[in-house]
Amino acid sequence: MDVQHNIAEASAELRMAAPTDPDVPGVGFHDISTRILDSINTVIDGKPEAARLALTVLLAQGHLLLEDVPGIGKTLLAKTLARTIDCTVNRIQFTPDLLPSDVTGVSIFSQDTRRFEFRPGPVFANIVIGDEINRASAKTQSSLLECMEEHQVTVDGTTHMLGEPFMVVATQNPIEMEGTYPLPEAQRDRFMARISMGYPDARAEVDMLETHQSVSPLEGIRPVASVSDIAAMMREVRGVYVSPAVKEYTVAVGHATRQHPRLRLGASPRSLLQLLRAAKAGAALEGRDFVLPDDIAAIADAVLAHRLLLDRKATSAGETASSIVQDILSRVPVARAAQRR
Repeated sequence: MDVQHNIAEASAELRMAAPTDPDVPGVGFHDISTRILDSINTVIDGKPEAARLALTVLLAQGHLLLEDVPGIGKTLLAKTLARTIDCTVNRIQFTPDLLPSDVTGVSIFSQDTRRFEFRPGPVFANIVIGDEINRASAKTQSSLLECMEEHQVTVDGTTHMLGEPFMVVATQNPIEMEGTYPLPEAQRDRFMARISMGYPDARAEVDMLETHQSVSPLEGIRPVASVSDIAAMMREVRGVYVSPAVKEYTVAVGHATRQHPRLRLGASPRSLLQLLRAAKAGAALEGRDFVLPDDIAAIADAVLAHRLLLDRKATSAGETASSIVQDILSRVPVARAAQRR
């Protein structure tokens, strides 16, 4: 409780100390983000937090991993997010026999031109939905590494750039282990955040039974934002101010994961960069042009937990990566903004 009070106190001081810019984020940012969230919430019942986190990752230029039991709307959330934006969308159903070229594309010899021509794969889209990504082999999974990190594809020594914005939304079921290939650490580290949606509450399920019987809720979704709108919102997110105190707090949280006695693998430098980018997007969605320690703490579990590896003692004791992240947040002190001005 003392540390939570410390976070709130430091956030209040940063509100006073941070410079303000009336153009970041603007009125258009708020209107478009509200329309996107409203559209998603008409389809995904009882999960506004998941919708908000998905939009946060999109605006932070990251990739999203949806992990939970079957039948709770992981793919539906990904499709709904894609349909709210007037952009190119491709869906890949990952299966054990899927090849890397089925994802990235392949060079085919043309009889007309007497030369090899590149045929782009489904990864060439603004939003790529990878359904049940852990059903593909490690070789096929690794074909996404270059795409997700560098936004490009290299085939036969030739590099092809992907369009902007570019986002991968992947789903996987942690329960069904038959015929699956767990994502390696390097692959999980490419995803900015992981969402475990969980079951909806009883009221939301009743509403779902009433509204989703006769027609698919996706049929009523129309684009409410364009690619240029999203690109402009991403630029506004990049302009959100981060104070030295918040940067130090972010690094302290990352170092605490590497020194935690119950973890074999802590947060990477890439994860801290993505944590700060996600916090900037979260601050912009709150209508602020500066990041607070609250923003870091609010997004830390989604950004860090799937990257951490527990030791055997922690696993046998029933601890989870999320519980360890919460333990770290409760212990890491927040630098006082007044001392950092």
